[in-house]
Amino acid sequence: MSVEIDDRLAAAAFRRLVEHLQLRTDAQNVDLMGLAGFCRNCLADWVHEASEGALDKDQAREAIYGMPQAEWKARHQAPASPEQLARMEASVALNKQLRGED
Repeated sequence: MSVEIDDRLAAAAFRRLVEHLQLRTDAQNVDLMGLAGFCRNCLADWVHEASEGALDKDQAREAIYGMPQAEWKARHQAPASPEQLARMEASVALNKQLRGED
């Protein structure tokens, strides 16, 4: 059984998630992808798609990162290890499988 969430509540929770990810710069995108199958870029892409052209991809990413993505990467992104990349690739494959894209 699925419970519908009011749009106002969903928006408030989404804003809190974005704020949390902006504060947790130690949570690398590659780790988020490897564990949960989504990352800051995914959220930004979903915002871009939902905006129906009102925000381009760079604007959506800046909204999620709290700064231009290139600046965030320079400040906070560490090089990914082979293990992190392998977990991310497996998680992306699982996403495709769950969506029936394989």
